[in-house]
Amino acid sequence: MTAPDPAPANRWLAETGGTSGAEYAARFAELEAAGEDVHGEAAAVDALLPRGARVLDAGCGTGRVALELARRGHRVTGVDVDASMLAEARRADPSARWVLGDLLEVGSEDVGAPLDAAVLAGNVLVYLAPGTEAGAVARLAGWLRPGGLLVAGFAADRHVAPADLERWAAAAGLEPVASWGGWAGEPPGGGWSVQVHRRSS
Repeated sequence: MTAPDPAPANRWLAETGGTSGAEYAARFAELEAAGEDVHGEAAAVDALLPRGARVLDAGCGTGRVALELARRGHRVTGVDVDASMLAEARRADPSARWVLGDLLEVGSEDVGAPLDAAVLAGNVLVYLAPGTEAGAVARLAGWLRPGGLLVAGFAADRHVAPADLERWAAAAGLEPVASWGGWAGEPPGGGWSVQVHRRSS
C-alpha cells in the first residue's frame, strides 16, 4: 500500500523558511524613511470601502496594509501562515487582531466574518500552495457579506495568471468590478494585476 502524496507546500514558506519577517519589515521601514509611499495597496482598498468596514488582510505578513487600513478607520483582521511575519505585525500593534494559520484552515469566527472586504495584497495568491488557490478564493468569497469585495494584487507572470483569478472568482460566485495594472489604477496588461470582485448575493 503506497503512502498518500504529501500536501503541497506553501510556496512562501518553502522559499523563505518562515524566517524572513524581521528582514521584510526592515526593508519597508527603510523605504518609508526614504520618502517612498508604501501604502498604495491600503489607499486603493480604502477608496473602495465605506467608513468602518470590516476587512480581512489575507496573507497580511508584517501587517503593513492591515495597520494602514486600521489607521484609516476600518476594522481589520490579519491572517498569515508565517509566524516570523506575524511577530513583526504584533510588535507594530499588539492590540490588533492577528491570526496565525492557513486560509484553508482558519474559521469564519477567526476572521470576523461576514466581511466587507477580503484583501490579497503583495503576491499572496502567487505564494499559496500549488493547487489550493481556487479553494482559497472560494473560502474568502464565502466570508464576504452580499456586496462585499475581494481585492487581489499579484505579479501576473508568476504561477498565477489574471485569467486564473477571473475563473476562480466566477466559480466562487463573484462578479468582476475592476481590473488594473497596479494599485494606482494603471491600465491592465503589464506585469502586475489588481482585480476587484464583488459577492452579489
